[in-house]
Amino acid sequence: MGQALARHRADRIVADPMLTGRFLCPVSRWDELCAGLGPGEQVDVGLILDTEQALLGGVAVADSRVRVTHYEVRAPGAGIGKALRPLVRTGADGRGTPGEGRVRLPVYFEFDRGPEGRGNLAGLAGAAGLRAKVRCGGARADLFPGATELAAFIGACAEHGVPFKATAGLHHAVRHTDPSTGFVHHGYLNLLSATAAVLVGEGEEGARRELLRDDPAALAERVLALDEDTAVEVRELFIGYGSCSTRDPVTDARELGLLDPPR
Repeated sequence: MGQALARHRADRIVADPMLTGRFLCPVSRWDELCAGLGPGEQVDVGLILDTEQALLGGVAVADSRVRVTHYEVRAPGAGIGKALRPLVRTGADGRGTPGEGRVRLPVYFEFDRGPEGRGNLAGLAGAAGLRAKVRCGGARADLFPGATELAAFIGACAEHGVPFKATAGLHHAVRHTDPSTGFVHHGYLNLLSATAAVLVGEGEEGARRELLRDDPAALAERVLALDEDTAVEVRELFIGYGSCSTRDPVTDARELGLLDPPR
């Protein structure tokens, strides 16, 4: 926790516009987080509900130095209602105040993989603040969804109008093979381009094509060519992603000319 907070402070000083400045923290480590903060320090936190107690007993967290910006929760099966109950009870405003029967902050649901999990996305449609989360990697090869599966997820989010965030395995901009593990990683720029493909009518097959692109120059060119209206729609659907690296994503974007694109 100490190392993570030190890097977060350094990132805030740099204040790169590509980084949101939100610190992701499991609720199981809330006490560690608070113990690591200095007097008067302020931090924006995305709180991951990773304990059964948090799901059953509510989210009893409060510290004037912490502003909770959103929640993330694993929801196996059709577990939306169960996951929402503690957030409604506590108000989900990051201060543990009464919720008056509604959720005030965005909640990202990570459903099971496959058709059944994607089917649960329909339950989030039209509900303000309810969003989806997709895991794009992990410590084993089977935790990396294929391009077809990921394209289907993006297509379902677009169909139901459910904004989503991604997590895991997205340190770099472009699809690549990690030489140390042999795992094929998706690129965050591939996800952005795949989302654009769905929104402009190219369907899941178009999204799959973009997810499989591994030519950095061609991918960057396609993204830079998006018109402003499409770019806005893409960012309204693909909200962002969490990464344990805050250096590599920015370095890639800079090398591809995306942080200061030509006009």
